[in-house]
Amino acid sequence: MTLEVLYFAWLRERVGHPRESVATDAATVRDLVAQLAAQSDGHAAALDDLATLRCAVDQKLVDLDTPLAGAREVAFFPPMTGG
Repeated sequence: MTLEVLYFAWLRERVGHPRESVATDAATVRDLVAQLAAQSDGHAAALDDLATLRCAVDQKLVDLDTPLAGAREVAFFPPMTGG
């Protein structure tokens, strides 16, 4: 499958671009993170601390063990604060 992967805030800065299309066989978001982290040093730096990583699949907040079957978009961003 091909996913549109979006990066926000400091993740975007470390990866070096805001979005990319990724061909993957990843079963879960966690599998996708491992695949992306292996792509480049920037990806590895952005995705190295899973505790500071939030994600959404098709614009719905999910955890890292969420299946990707049928997904079209995955977004990664840092934790958010309210105010």
